[in-house]
Amino acid sequence: MRRSFCVLLLLLSPPAFGAERYTGPWNLDELKRTPASIVSSPDPETGIREVFYENVPLAGKPTRVFAYYAVPAEGPGPYPAMVLVHGGGGKAFPEWAKLWADRGYAAIAMDLSGRGPDGERLPDGGPEQSDEEKFRDFAPDEVDRMWSYHAVAAAVRAHSFLASRPEVDRDRIGVTGISWGGYLTCIVAGIDDRVKVAVPVYGCGFLDENSAWLPRFERMGEARTKQWRDQFDPSRYLPGVSRPILFVNGTNDFAYPLDSYQKSYRLVEGPVDLRVTVGMPHGHPQGWAPKEIGLFVDSVLKGGTPPPRVATPAIEDGWISAEVVAGQRFESARLHYTTDSGPWRERSWSTIDAETDGSRVRAKLPEDRPIVAFFTVEDERGAVASSPHASAEE
Repeated sequence: MRRSFCVLLLLLSPPAFGAERYTGPWNLDELKRTPASIVSSPDPETGIREVFYENVPLAGKPTRVFAYYAVPAEGPGPYPAMVLVHGGGGKAFPEWAKLWADRGYAAIAMDLSGRGPDGERLPDGGPEQSDEEKFRDFAPDEVDRMWSYHAVAAAVRAHSFLASRPEVDRDRIGVTGISWGGYLTCIVAGIDDRVKVAVPVYGCGFLDENSAWLPRFERMGEARTKQWRDQFDPSRYLPGVSRPILFVNGTNDFAYPLDSYQKSYRLVEGPVDLRVTVGMPHGHPQGWAPKEIGLFVDSVLKGGTPPPRVATPAIEDGWISAEVVAGQRFESARLHYTTDSGPWRERSWSTIDAETDGSRVRAKLPEDRPIVAFFTVEDERGAVASSPHASAEE
């Protein structure tokens, strides 16, 4: 098994060349400093605390971020911890922090729209999270006015807050985010070398090449698009990811299509894990629900057994096959394929059972073309892992 695992790492990822980490417009030395904060007493029913912590200035004026903070009700500390980053239209979710506390983690879920616990704008809050703020025009010296700049800083500062807490193990902190929070997670994992594990859900890079925001980029024009991409697209930062990362998405996501998704995870120089689900709905509860997220993070921060890992499939003589590494015996394997072309969100997918032979899965491809296909395998815990998708024309 050890030999198979080593072979699989080579199959899944390109060799690491030790490229210098690009940190964009963010001052990481400053963001790693413990932020000034105000922390409430725990709620008597839930144990959740309200937190206000400082963030980077906006137009020269100080800002602060509101967040919910939760710790496990039982068990000895110091605990591993997670930074929880919401997506567009989201907020600080206390139930998300509680979910991770119940898993045995300290967790902080912050608001990224400049709002407090009542949903009202803070007088010293950061930028709004509207698309107008995300894609507004900015001069080279106005990067610090952009929502992405403040949101990434808020997530890194949340890590710094956790690292300062006596009940947290500062060497076991990860990050996960949903939708725009997944986009932010890709950037944070690429710039902050303290991050030990990352799980971006839906969000990815190459937004100007294919995403729900193509009309925005068309209106921005080539020069403004390049300026935005160079500062704020995750494709600039994913090569800096040096820790385990699990990408979670659906086949037909309306915002982050599979072509941009694959280009994004291929930028990571280390091993990459995937959980792609046919027709996965897009939303916050749907995004934090997959059990594989907790199992994957546990495998890194608690020494647990990870979900299976499936290599990039090979196609030959009408068959598609892939290698699998599983810490527990995997129960089943399936092949998912589409013969459609056109927009990814509109493609129809079919599923058939795959054959298993030890650590290898394979299936006979239908004769219809074009075809794109990927495997999923499920272990005895019900944990599902996906292979990258492959094309018969590649």
